[in-house]
Amino acid sequence: MDDHRIRRRALFGGGAAIAAAGVGALGPSPAHADSGSAALEPDIDSTAEWGARRPNGSNPVINRRPAKLIVHHTVAPNTSDFSRAQAHAHARWVQNLHMDDNGWRDTGYNFFVSRGGWITEGTTGSLAALYAGTRFIQGIHTSGQNTTAIGISNEGSYHDGAVPPAAQWESLVTLCAFACEQYATPSSEIYGHMDFNSTLCPGIIHDRLPRLRDEVETYRYR
Repeated sequence: MDDHRIRRRALFGGGAAIAAAGVGALGPSPAHADSGSAALEPDIDSTAEWGARRPNGSNPVINRRPAKLIVHHTVAPNTSDFSRAQAHAHARWVQNLHMDDNGWRDTGYNFFVSRGGWITEGTTGSLAALYAGTRFIQGIHTSGQNTTAIGISNEGSYHDGAVPPAAQWESLVTLCAFACEQYATPSSEIYGHMDFNSTLCPGIIHDRLPRLRDEVETYRYR
């Protein structure tokens, strides 16, 4: 059995763990499981779990809830490696790019969703802030929006016709639903990078934002 499809999960309000075996690479993502009336908390690998570097200085804490979620893509190769190890390698690659090439203090995105459906913390401190639900960490992802929004970036390049694998899409829905729930953010406040800056990011995912908002809303209240 592909062990990256077996995940721990908990109800928003309860913390009851649910073990579940998933299906093939294009089936339901690691962040999904059948449930009753409550949406599910996704399993998110922390920066410690994927071996992040220490930030160059402190990441600013914004002591209020974000007003919106902004979706990105990382323009990484569209790998067919859907493993957890690849998700971690991708997170390290982006952090190195942002810190070494861009000269930023840390990873710019608050969270990543890998092509295999693995969710990882980006900017250090973002996961604890998400669980708290009252604050967020200022990332570096969208000019003019970093103090009002969290950035969620998808592994891959989606500006040339490629589409995200089903596992990635489903985990994106789950993560956005959890973030909207934690921060009391309406699903109508999910945007793409190109809504604010001159960019092709997040590619075809931007065309699917109405679907994403609808699925997030359904997932929150199913």
